[in-house]
Amino acid sequence: MSKPSYYITTAIAYTSATPHIGNTYEAILADSIARYKRLRGYDVFFQTGTDEHGMKIEDAAKAKGITPKEYVDKVAGDIRRIWDRVNCSYDKFIRTTDADHEKQVQKIFKKFYDQGDIYKGYYEGLYCKPCESFWTASQLVDGKCPDCGREVIPAKEEAYFFKMSKYAPKLIEYINEHPEFIQPVARKNEMMNNFLLPGLQDLCVSRTTFKWGIPVDFDDKHVVYVWLDALSNYITGIGYDVDGNSTEQFKKLWPADLHLIGKDIIRFHTIYWPIFLMALGLPLPKQVFGHPWLLQGGEKMSKSRGNVLYAEDLCDVFGVDAVRYFVLHEMPFDNDGSITWELLTERLNSELANTLGNLVNRTISMSNKYFGGQVKNAGVSEPVDDDLKAVVTGSVDKVFAKMDELRVADAITEVFNVYKRCNKYIDETMPWALAKDPDKQARLQTVLYNLIESITIATNLLRPFMPETAEKIFAQLNVEAREYDTLTQFGLISDGAKVTETPEILFARLDVNEILAKGEEIRAKQAEAYAKENGLPLPGEEKKAEDEIKLEMKEEITFDDFGKMQFAVGEIIKCEEVPKSKKLLCAQVKIGDQVKQIVSGIKAHYSPEEMVGKKVMVLVNLKPAKLAGVLSEGMLLCAEGPDGTLALMTPEKDLPSGSEIC
Repeated sequence: MSKPSYYITTAIAYTSATPHIGNTYEAILADSIARYKRLRGYDVFFQTGTDEHGMKIEDAAKAKGITPKEYVDKVAGDIRRIWDRVNCSYDKFIRTTDADHEKQVQKIFKKFYDQGDIYKGYYEGLYCKPCESFWTASQLVDGKCPDCGREVIPAKEEAYFFKMSKYAPKLIEYINEHPEFIQPVARKNEMMNNFLLPGLQDLCVSRTTFKWGIPVDFDDKHVVYVWLDALSNYITGIGYDVDGNSTEQFKKLWPADLHLIGKDIIRFHTIYWPIFLMALGLPLPKQVFGHPWLLQGGEKMSKSRGNVLYAEDLCDVFGVDAVRYFVLHEMPFDNDGSITWELLTERLNSELANTLGNLVNRTISMSNKYFGGQVKNAGVSEPVDDDLKAVVTGSVDKVFAKMDELRVADAITEVFNVYKRCNKYIDETMPWALAKDPDKQARLQTVLYNLIESITIATNLLRPFMPETAEKIFAQLNVEAREYDTLTQFGLISDGAKVTETPEILFARLDVNEILAKGEEIRAKQAEAYAKENGLPLPGEEKKAEDEIKLEMKEEITFDDFGKMQFAVGEIIKCEEVPKSKKLLCAQVKIGDQVKQIVSGIKAHYSPEEMVGKKVMVLVNLKPAKLAGVLSEGMLLCAEGPDGTLALMTPEKDLPSGSEIC
């Protein structure tokens, strides 16, 4: 009888930078689900990989003086190495620069165009480069990208658009009829109420302002928008062909059983991706799970903040399985989790060293001390044994149920409840006291047998989460891993089995002060690397006197002189070049209930498109004058660097236009 298939994917990691532990968590989470499904008898195909196109990557490569392909080759290699380091058992690592993927994306784009789902127009709006997303002003949050909170820039370009509204009613109907499709439920409600029900705008699916992308083969000015490119990996990676020549693997695996993604990209996977699939005539994935974020002490990780934790650093300090345990156990189902050096140390000491490691070590040690390592069920039972067996065998269905609901943290808790019950059983039966009574030797043998059998069953349940640790425990107990359908059967270890003579310490207790010192050392190295990468002064390094700008003081003014000047916040609503001028831009600036025309010599530093939408600081009551024949009714305040670079002065907070500067 053939095994049922199970196809699971992660979001493919964007190759703009090396992923931190929050990004790596997703790979570990997917791996634990994939391993669980394999142990339950499924023929699992686990796909992950890298998303390698877009403006952000083109810019990053240019800054380093290398080609985009050279740039993504290095970062993709880093990502794959990290996934391997955390013991991620993927079956395929796809890259969106793979030739077969690029070919199919071109064919998908052409199919959409040919069937009238795509049309050419032009885009004018606000663009978030890190997210590769376009927004309208009304969608911004405090003037910034609603997904990542970063600055957006005005953009205008020719583009192809996908007719989202054509498929929206069908998608709404599908989501209503399949409540399991988007998980957790809060994510479904967000997509329905914030995007689908208010009405979908047509989606920009090509770009012309950069070249690092898959070319539109029938219009070489355009490259395919990164999200259409990236999302298609879920089908191209398993052999989809637009022309109808898809592989047997694709026919077997699609639709995917689970797309595992971060909550910040749920919109792309539950609105855009399903609509693309509908346009291709393909079934939708069975489930999309938007997991929460792993925060560093309650904050999003950021290099500029100096609070980034990387999986490789953590694995060097705590070990791979300790890191896997922490990120899987500490992440709630639908709320953000938190990670710090202190928390990792506390969990390792309390749960891994004490609850698990100490249990295994003393059970093996007692078996060696009292019976030369021989394991035997002498059959001398007491009521406390029945309770232990009930907890152990009852945990199996509990773990299965939690995993089937993707409540991985709860599943791990159930496993460790068994280990905790074993520790309690030792306190209840007191093997050291039994060992002193010659008449209690059979009872002592039974107690130790029950402990070894309980640890064996629990460790089989532990395998998806901490695979290396599980193998170490099996080796020390000298037992084999079991089929999952046998785990509710207590007593399968044969009499005469023998545990190892010298048990290995699974997890040594750590000194929190030493770990904090290591963490600070790692943080300092990261801060130094960030400073070098961005041309900033090294941490703790005083700025050299010769690098400091010498401020030339002008004639002193009185407060009354200053009081004559009126400054306010203005919003640039329109901007264009001044004809026949190499330096001047003419901006229409909204200041409260007025609009003033202001001419500025900043053409070398800002394009007209960049200016639109900016909040700026304006000298409002400057006497009007003509510059190059164009009337100017105020002045935009700028700062000038030593190299002549100009930067507009903008308010720190998003204040309304007309706010007085005082």
